[in-house]
Amino acid sequence: MKPPLHLALDRDRTRAAFKLFHPKGNIVTAEMVAALAQALEPLVHEERLKLITIEGAGPDFSFGASVPEHAPGQIEHVLPEMHALIYALLDIPVPTAAIVRGRCLGGGFELALACDFIFAEASATFGLPEIALGVFPPAASALLPARVGTARATSAILSGAPRAAAEWLSAGLLEAVVPDGELEAAVDRWFAGTLQGRSAAALRHATAAARVSLVRHVPTLSW
Repeated sequence: MKPPLHLALDRDRTRAAFKLFHPKGNIVTAEMVAALAQALEPLVHEERLKLITIEGAGPDFSFGASVPEHAPGQIEHVLPEMHALIYALLDIPVPTAAIVRGRCLGGGFELALACDFIFAEASATFGLPEIALGVFPPAASALLPARVGTARATSAILSGAPRAAAEWLSAGLLEAVVPDGELEAAVDRWFAGTLQGRSAAALRHATAAARVSLVRHVPTLSW
């Protein structure tokens, strides 16, 4: 089986692209979480880096976290590691973006929420189905209200219903929604028109400063 994560750096080392892989909808497993956390660490020292992107292999971003790994005896270890990864994404001083096609659910949605920007295809859907399993999404419960407001976040968390990209765009969560098949080119154009010409050092300081208020909403991840 393929490794759960692939990292590619562009020639100028200004962009780093992560691709998640699991044969069943890029399920976020403990192995994937560990691999992503480990791969993020050295990127702190890439001084020319201006954008880190995360996307899923195949037609979907992620079906969510591994349900078997959330069983008693495993959840006590898995959940803190996932939350440590969320903190790492919020802490790395480089702009981050989730590139979403297809379904972005549960733990996959939480990974996207930890990114500075979310780009999505028009057919993409986002949801937090944990409530149907008798649990709730801790990271999303901390991050989503800060991004879209309490009312919209509570509705998404308590209903568990998937919602279209257009709805989240109108809520201000997504940076852009583009026609299916045009997402990669759209992100390239956005990068060229925004971050590419900026000072990498300035972007690092601005990114850290912009996240201050968001990070204040995350103490619940210690639950």
